[in-house]
Amino acid sequence: MARGNIDKGPEGPNASKKKLANSHSRGAASGAITRADLAEAVHRAVGLPRGQAAAYVEVVLSEISETIIGGEDVKLSSFGLFQVREKKARIGRNPKTGADATIAARRVVVFKASTILRGKINGDERDD
Repeated sequence: MARGNIDKGPEGPNASKKKLANSHSRGAASGAITRADLAEAVHRAVGLPRGQAAAYVEVVLSEISETIIGGEDVKLSSFGLFQVREKKARIGRNPKTGADATIAARRVVVFKASTILRGKINGDERDD
């Protein structure tokens, strides 16, 4: 897929990275970032038309999803690792009735934040 031209004008080569990082306008009252929010951030940072930015976001999310569904890990440098783990069947308890219930074996997705992301979450603002 063709990459958009990133303006490396007087603001320097990291200008679009900073614009993307500072464009945290969240959707509605949920406090969660949405696909539309991501597409808008790409639109603002890179200057792609909104429709094209949304399409690129969909491609990235689809690639991540398909890789995870296939059982492979997704490692995003400076961000984290998505892994599929196998959970064995086990006996659980119905919290309402207290009755034993069998919980079937299943695959779950886990996310482990990178050391860099954990540092930023905890107030360490260094850029590595």
